[in-house]
Amino acid sequence: MAAPRQIARLKVTLADIEPVVVRRLEVPLKIRLDRLHLVLQAAMPWTDSHLYEFMAGGMGWGVPDQEGFHDGPLPASKATLQKVIEETGAKTIRYIYDWGDHWDHEIRIERIEDAQAGRLYPALIMAAGRCPPEDVGSSSGYGEFLEAIADSNHPEHAAMLRWHGGPFDPDDPDIEVITAGLDRLARRWAPRPRKAKP
Repeated sequence: MAAPRQIARLKVTLADIEPVVVRRLEVPLKIRLDRLHLVLQAAMPWTDSHLYEFMAGGMGWGVPDQEGFHDGPLPASKATLQKVIEETGAKTIRYIYDWGDHWDHEIRIERIEDAQAGRLYPALIMAAGRCPPEDVGSSSGYGEFLEAIADSNHPEHAAMLRWHGGPFDPDDPDIEVITAGLDRLARRWAPRPRKAKP
């Protein structure tokens, strides 16, 4: 009999942001890091339009430099969450997204357990706070954005609402959007039933 699949419960916190942005997720323990990147993009949700890197134990994984000019990260497509935990002993992994805005996420591995039979992963367990808009200009730019949209008399109020495309509530994580994005990934990556041999 095959061993049960295992999942990792992760607590993902976006650093230096108020109100706090936190996600609790369950992902397959053997998920590749390039796929974990897509999970985090869906969970925040970011738009996957910038480079990223995972860091643990003095090592980094991301998208290697195709030209070979720089010593960049190891390929995220060739590493799994399980291997990173086993090889580095890490209980916390950093995930940096967008080197310009430098969104720094702390990923804490809260526990590892057997997957629930019939449940698809990744899955959202909890979400607090809305992620800043893409390209808002780091945590300081986000603070200025929040200040402008909160005050209808602010000189940038109308421009910021237009730029964002409408109202923005920093306390509402938009669970429906997050859940829909994670569900799409879970269905795409779900194990396919094996065909019986004739």
